[in-house]
Amino acid sequence: MVEPLRGELLSEHVEFTLQEVCRICGTGEGAIIEMVREGVVEQSIENEWIFSGLSVARIRIALRLQRDLDVNLAGAALALELLDEIQRLKRQLGPKNTIA
Repeated sequence: MVEPLRGELLSEHVEFTLQEVCRICGTGEGAIIEMVREGVVEQSIENEWIFSGLSVARIRIALRLQRDLDVNLAGAALALELLDEIQRLKRQLGPKNTIA
């Protein structure tokens, strides 16, 4: 029997607890806390372990960078910053001038 596809919407307006992020990302609390300390992601609410859907997406990217490319957390944070900058520049250029 084929299992149905399951997914979760990850948007800036959806919030997740630390435990939910761990379940979604398949990692432990310590790894998520280290990502916050390293600047990979920020908590949605200061002094509470609540994360936006966008933070969850960033955590998943950082975990893939670590797993697939053996990138450390500082490198993952830098890679995510660069990806954010690329997206910002693409928006600034507009739809007619996008880089392939």
